Amino acid sequence: MAVVIGLTTVAIWVYLLFFRGGFWWLPFRPTGLAANVGGRSVVAVIPARDEAAVVGRAVASLLAQDYDGNFRIVVVDDQSSDGTADAARAAAIAVGASDRLTVWPGKPLPPGWTGKLWAMCQGVEAARSVRPDYFLLTDADIVHDRGNLRALVSRCETGRYDLVSLMVRLHCRSLWETLLIPAFVFFFFKLYPPRWVADPARRTAGAAGGCMLIRAATLDRIGGIDSIHGEIIDDCALARRVKSMGKVWLGPARHTTSIREYRSWRPIWDMVVRSAFAQLDYSAVMLALTVLMLALTYLAPPLLLLSSEPLATWCGGLAWLGMGIAFLPTLRTYETPRSIALLLPLIALFYVAATVASAVLFWRGRGGYWKGRVQAPAADST
Repeated sequence: MAVVIGLTTVAIWVYLLFFRGGFWWLPFRPTGLAANVGGRSVVAVIPARDEAAVVGRAVASLLAQDYDGNFRIVVVDDQSSDGTADAARAAAIAVGASDRLTVWPGKPLPPGWTGKLWAMCQGVEAARSVRPDYFLLTDADIVHDRGNLRALVSRCETGRYDLVSLMVRLHCRSLWETLLIPAFVFFFFKLYPPRWVADPARRTAGAAGGCMLIRAATLDRIGGIDSIHGEIIDDCALARRVKSMGKVWLGPARHTTSIREYRSWRPIWDMVVRSAFAQLDYSAVMLALTVLMLALTYLAPPLLLLSSEPLATWCGGLAWLGMGIAFLPTLRTYETPRSIALLLPLIALFYVAATVASAVLFWRGRGGYWKGRVQAPAADST
C-alpha cells in the first residue's frame, strides 16, 4: 500500500510540474510601461464596507494613474459605520481631484444577493451616465501601481480580451503572512493556471476580484452583475460568464498591492473558510475527494519517508522535492525564506482544515460569513 501511495504522489507531482499549464512558473517579473491606447474611458468601481483604514490609499493610487483617457471613480459605501465615505472623499480632496470621485450611498442588501456584488451592481449603475468603455472592478484595500490602468487597458485592447484580471501582490510581512500567503497564491494559480484561462479552447476560467478590467459592452452582454448576484466566489463566476462568450486573461501583479494586513492566522483562516466549500459547489462528495487528493499531494510525501519500503521512501522524497521546486518561484516573488518550501505539507494541512471548517459552517447555517453577513444558500436548499 505504501508503494502504491508513493507512486501516486509522484504521478501527481509529475502532472502538476509538467502538465498543469506551468502554473507555478509565472512571469512575476516587472514589465515596462505599456503604451496608452485610444484614450478609452474607464470608471473604477470600489465596493467598500467599513474600509476607512484603507480606502483612502486605494482612491489616491487610482487618482494618480498615468492614463490619458477619461477616468473616474465610484466608491459605493456599503452601509459602513466607520467613516469610509469621509476617508474616500478626503483622499480625493487632498490631491485636488474631488470632481473625479463619486461616493454612492449603498442601499440595504436585497434577498439573494451577496454584499459585495450588490454594492458593485450599484456602482456600475451609478457610472452608466458617463457611458464608459471599461469598468475597473477593484477593492478598497488595493493600491494600484501608477501604470496599472494603462497596462490593463493596453492588454485588453491589443489582445482583444473582454476581461483582464491581476492577482495583486498580497501583504506579506508578519510571521503568519510569510507562512500562509505565498501558499494561498500558489494554490490559487494551481486552480486557475493563467495559460489555461487565456486559452479559448479550454474551459478553465478564473479571475482575482481585487483587480478586474471588463469591457462595459461585455458586461451588458452577459446580463450585468445581476447574472451572478448570489455568487460567493464572484470573481471566478464573472470570469466563467465572460469566457462563455469572450476572452479572459489572468496574471500576477508585481507592483499593484493589497495593503490589508493579516497579523494572525485567524483572518487568513476566515478568508478561506468564507468561500472554500462554495468552490466545491457545496458537495460533500467533492469535499471528501478534495481532502483525499490534498492528503495524497501534500501530506503523503513526508510521511512516506517513514516507510520501511525503500521504493515508497524514494517516492516520498521525490514528490517532496518536486513540491519544493514548484513552490520556490512564489516564495522568491514574495521575498520569503526558501526554507518555507519544506513546510508546504504543514501549510497545506492548515488549508485542508479550513476547507473542512467551511463545510461545517455551511451545514450549520453560517456559510459564506463575511462582515456580519451569512451569504451562502441554506444547506437544505442544495
